[in-house]
Amino acid sequence: MTRPYIKKLSFTLLDSITDKDPVVQEQVCSAICSLGEAQPGETLRACEEYLRQHDKLAHPYRTKVLRAMETVLSSHIHELDKDTAGIVILLASSEMTKTKELDCDWQQAASSVLVAVGKRFINQVMEEVLSRFQPGVLPHSSVLHTLASLSVSNAFGMVPFLPSILSTMLPMLGMAKQDALRVVFCCALQHFSESTLEYLANLDQAPDPTVRKDTFAADIFGAYDILFHQWLPSRDAKLRLAVVAALGPMSHLLPSEKLEEQLPKLLPAVLGLYKKHAETFLISKSLGQILEAAVSVGSRTLEVQLDALLVALHAQICVPVESSSPLVMNSQKEVLRCFTVLACCSPDRLLAFLLPRLDTSNERLRVGTLQILRHIINSAAAQMEIKKPFILSSMRLPLLDTNNKVKRAVVQVISAMAHHGYLEQPGGEVMVDYIVQQCALPLEELEKPSPDAEDLAADSVRAVSIRTLYLVSTTVDRMNSVLWPYLLEFLIPVRFTAALTPLCRSLVHLALKRQEAGADDSLVQYNLNANLPSPFAMTTRLLAVSCKPYVGDGRGAASLRLLKVMHRSIHPLLGQRWETTMPVLLEYLDEHTEETLSLKDWEEKLLVFLRDTLAVVSDNTWICQLSQEMCRQLPSYNGTPQEKNFLYKCIGTTLGAASSKDVVRKHLRELLETARYQEEAEQEGLASCCGICAIVHLEDTLAQLEDFVRSDVFRKSVGIFSIFKDRSEHEVERMKSCLILCYGHVAAQAPHELVLAKVESDILRCMFQCFNTKVLGIKVETKDPALKLCFVQSLCMVCQAMCSSAQASSFQFSRKAELVTQMVCERQGEEGRG
Repeated sequence: MTRPYIKKLSFTLLDSITDKDPVVQEQVCSAICSLGEAQPGETLRACEEYLRQHDKLAHPYRTKVLRAMETVLSSHIHELDKDTAGIVILLASSEMTKTKELDCDWQQAASSVLVAVGKRFINQVMEEVLSRFQPGVLPHSSVLHTLASLSVSNAFGMVPFLPSILSTMLPMLGMAKQDALRVVFCCALQHFSESTLEYLANLDQAPDPTVRKDTFAADIFGAYDILFHQWLPSRDAKLRLAVVAALGPMSHLLPSEKLEEQLPKLLPAVLGLYKKHAETFLISKSLGQILEAAVSVGSRTLEVQLDALLVALHAQICVPVESSSPLVMNSQKEVLRCFTVLACCSPDRLLAFLLPRLDTSNERLRVGTLQILRHIINSAAAQMEIKKPFILSSMRLPLLDTNNKVKRAVVQVISAMAHHGYLEQPGGEVMVDYIVQQCALPLEELEKPSPDAEDLAADSVRAVSIRTLYLVSTTVDRMNSVLWPYLLEFLIPVRFTAALTPLCRSLVHLALKRQEAGADDSLVQYNLNANLPSPFAMTTRLLAVSCKPYVGDGRGAASLRLLKVMHRSIHPLLGQRWETTMPVLLEYLDEHTEETLSLKDWEEKLLVFLRDTLAVVSDNTWICQLSQEMCRQLPSYNGTPQEKNFLYKCIGTTLGAASSKDVVRKHLRELLETARYQEEAEQEGLASCCGICAIVHLEDTLAQLEDFVRSDVFRKSVGIFSIFKDRSEHEVERMKSCLILCYGHVAAQAPHELVLAKVESDILRCMFQCFNTKVLGIKVETKDPALKLCFVQSLCMVCQAMCSSAQASSFQFSRKAELVTQMVCERQGEEGRG
């Protein structure tokens, strides 16, 4: 497109910028920017000419044009020729200073154009701007603002101009009487100092590496003297904040002896501003810069001021934060930055101040102190290295605090400790214990509303603990030796059930890392640590909790993955088989959800997996040890009936694989003697266990059931005195129901040909014996409907087993009449009561 065409198109667009519809105005600006993308130089010249020709165009529209020009310049400054740059500079300078009345948007837009051009044409821009910055004459505030912005955007280009700018500016400070102009001077001094410090910090890349700090020292101190002594005491809050914002970076440029001389007055003055201002970001930022400057010159005065500094800064951290706005959060960061400076120069004094404050019962003080402690552990690691034992011991009381905000802060401190080697020290395991305890917060407590509306929810504490445990397990290599195999100790105790998923995930990662490092054969050395769970304990626990796979954020999959990775430590023969069978189980879980999964089918898959595992091991000693551990863990699941029911089935499966008849009988006897018969789920579990065991050990199962019916335990339970006590009678009926159910499951599960030979002599006889009670030789009819239901259910199972046998057609059922009579009597009894 030709230049006349661009000009004509631009003018046409700009004529529409005064449209009453704001949307149209924005579209015009967008179109100008798009045109500038294609033809930046021509578009900029057209905008300049349009503004020059339309001198009466109102300020808001001039602002929009200038903003569009800035956008084009920012994207295409390197394509701009010197002549076009000169035209734009003159326009922007004129627009910026056209009126002495402040119009922030208009003048700011013109200033921004100059700053954008100054990124490449700094000399031309400075020549124009300095022409409006003459000695003895207060400059337009926009000129000061532009100089400040230029120093920020182009430090290398601006710093060489600063000595002359400062020498011209210094006399002007005494002439400035209006607070608004003083604020602009402060802003300029702040940015000049910041750009100078940036320049000095990067001298190796600077255009003039001979620049030194003392070049600016005299003028900066002259400005400091006016700002601190004359302007800081002002009643104008905005001016006070502008002054303190400037004093921070300026302190780095003061001569060392002058800074040391001023600190006894400067530090208390800055601290005093905390009481006068609600927004403290600029105060804290400046204070941090002053402290850094003081430390860099080896100030002795700082030691004298330290107590007052610590008290004031600690109060700032402990103040209740009502907002999560960036300003508030950044203010807290600046206060913590001050603590970093103090930790590096006076670690002993800082810890002597901080650690006793952890013993307070005041929530805000304790949380604030923990925040500071966490920060200095991270930011002053070298200085805290020899203090680790003291810091660890100081956490004793915070670990006992039940407040959720404190808990969260404690977890965050422990996370910092993990990254810096604290948990490798004596006492570090206590911190790991604490994290796991928070991961294990019971779900029912999480649902309770907090009495304090501002308090963090307990699940937030749990969530941050889970994230912390996983983070330190997976990203902090030095924690491997701390967490492995120690975390295994938390798998078995029931109180850590809610932490099982994060524990398993962390353990899987740790185990895989050890395997990659070549430790596959010695993942767990049981002989070195008696507290570690045995292979049998781990297998039992992880299998039992897997029956409800989606509980606890996917506990089933996490448990099975840990089992898989631990296969060599479980049994050396399992690796190859589990590599095949375990992924199938995990894939099945991935294909379903808690709503679509059939728990019955899932349990059966787990039992098939267990049977397959036992077949691969094929070691009677190992299998008997596993069954013993399963029986030992049973009471742990008294509060979770589904897991306990499933564990009974696992016991039955394991006993079925055992070749030792003595072990089978021993465990069955213990189960019958210790079962909680009043629990319906337990009755079902025990009956299933007997039925599964009878698949292989029919004779032994029946013999043990009959031995129990004849035993003192059973006889005392059904004695004459018990039936006259309501509670005991109820318990007796439950025991009878369970035993009858056991016989039913035995008949249903055992090989039907074998059952047929035992059905009359053993199974039905014992069932009738349990069902019919005699007192002084007189048959007493049971009134318990649950017992009757169990009896009928079990009879059905027995009959179905008989009918399913291949010899059913030739079987002579001599008790058939007795059985029919019993059923008819029960039916008539029910009708009579009806």
